Amino acid sequence: MGTTFYYQLQNLLDEGLTVAVATIVQVKGSTPREVGAKMIIHPYGKHVGTVGGGCGEADVIRTGLDVLADGQPRIVHIDLTEPIAMQSLGVCGGILDVFIERWTPEIDADAAEEP
Repeated sequence: MGTTFYYQLQNLLDEGLTVAVATIVQVKGSTPREVGAKMIIHPYGKHVGTVGGGCGEADVIRTGLDVLADGQPRIVHIDLTEPIAMQSLGVCGGILDVFIERWTPEIDADAAEEP
């Protein structure tokens, strides 16, 4: 994971934007990305980075929007061994778990106390 990801994340937080961060935490078999791969999910469904693309990534984005809405972290289980997944081009055939959590900008306590 390059430092560019973290710069982009910090820039979004500095702009006051709350985002979700998705991280691959476990893989089994052949998957398009490795443990530690990350993706930022914006409140309007845009994203930075990838956790593998396709239908599984679409599930991660939808779940990321839920995490943004209620603040409750979740794990998305993506099974690329199912017959419908195997019909897609470039599917690797493994299973991966993606942890999604909400990141909010820090509020400067000193600035908040000033009139």
